[in-house]
Amino acid sequence: MLDGLLSYTEGKTLEFKRDLTSPRALLKTLVAFANTAGGMLFVGVSDDRKAIGIANALDEEERLCSLIADSIVPRLMPNIEIITVDNKTLLVVEVFVSGLRPHWIKTEGPQHGVYVRLGSSSRQADPALIEELRRTADGAAFDELPMPELSLDDLDLMSAKRLFQSISKLDDQVLHTLKLVTVSQGRLVPTKGAVLLFGKERNLHFSDAWVQCGRFIGTDKTTIFDHLDIHEPLPQTVESIMLFLKKHAMRSADFSNIRRKDVWSIPIILLREAVVNALVHADYSQRGAPIRISFFDDRIEIENPGILLPGMTVADMRDGISKIRNHVIARVFRELNLVEQWGSGVRRIYSEARALGLPEPQIQEVGIRLRVVVYLAGLVLIEHVGDQVTDQVTDQVTVQIGRLLDCLKDGPISVREALELLQLRHRRTFMVSYLKPALEAGLIEMTQPGSPNSPTQKYRLAIRSSKQMKI
Repeated sequence: MLDGLLSYTEGKTLEFKRDLTSPRALLKTLVAFANTAGGMLFVGVSDDRKAIGIANALDEEERLCSLIADSIVPRLMPNIEIITVDNKTLLVVEVFVSGLRPHWIKTEGPQHGVYVRLGSSSRQADPALIEELRRTADGAAFDELPMPELSLDDLDLMSAKRLFQSISKLDDQVLHTLKLVTVSQGRLVPTKGAVLLFGKERNLHFSDAWVQCGRFIGTDKTTIFDHLDIHEPLPQTVESIMLFLKKHAMRSADFSNIRRKDVWSIPIILLREAVVNALVHADYSQRGAPIRISFFDDRIEIENPGILLPGMTVADMRDGISKIRNHVIARVFRELNLVEQWGSGVRRIYSEARALGLPEPQIQEVGIRLRVVVYLAGLVLIEHVGDQVTDQVTDQVTVQIGRLLDCLKDGPISVREALELLQLRHRRTFMVSYLKPALEAGLIEMTQPGSPNSPTQKYRLAIRSSKQMKI
């Protein structure tokens, strides 16, 4: 079973080494595994994942055990096995996420020798991250910690009470239950979570606890078209972010039901889940950059500070496994119905993408930040007209049309070919939701306009569309 791992690429919980000639690199990996999510290290494997083996396996095993015992603090006790793959002898070191974290390399000390696993590399942890590792090992949440230098006067309780007015009376008992306040040094003080949620001077105490939104032209950050900095209380931030995204999206009316409803060119429900997830799980102890929302022509990225909590991987998130970083913020969001059910947000993001026929979202660890990438069905474009900037596509053009235009970029296609490319089963769905709106908008045209019902009829990009729209 272990030999099957050689077919995988290196990542957060897997690494390969040729031999033991670089002990520091090996120790960094083991420390990072123990501090982050555990992992397996194979010794005797080449860079191209071929088993090349090691000589004197028993001697090397003893050397490795001594190296780990003498070089890592607190002491680490991994499982070490000798296995055979393709008649080659390998050493396998299995490390579990440690309850004694943070571990460090003894010669580098507890300030400089702590490492965490980010992707396929081991990175030195800064003081804030070291403290986060220590807190999570103790079962403490950052936002539950008291702020003894402050008082309840530093909270905007009026805004908090307005948010809760239809849910419950925000009295002293509720403030205690939600852990917005706690007793410290014999007096009642706000918690860090309370200041993050409702602090009058939140940015004075948490300089990066705000949200930066940007709408970029194209698919990179070369040219920014619009931006918004949001410094509102966190619960109100959700709607402000969604308003910014809707401002730069396209909307049309769907009259398929008796009641009119709006159809957006961006997946509103999915994005809302990703935004709430970022606000609840951000590591507000980090300094350096706020939460960022980046809207490109082809995707939207939601990025928050903080790596995954120890023991968590991206695969765990996709499976619905959840660990709450900010207990106070999460509880308040739950009470305000901004979070429906614990651990369901990421699963809902993926299920919503599947239901809409969108490319699968990506979750990426980028440095000490977590990024969720939501891909759009078609390009949402903005066009420069002199000194004006207008929507490239009219309000009648829905997200489905973007997918159809993408299919036409390589030349004319028939209805049958379009159904296959769009992975649709129902011809009527294609005709009503894709073909008819695109024809009416003048974005596509028939190859045989004089014979609209011809069995050999195909559709192509209209001359105006192919010149003006990027696909």
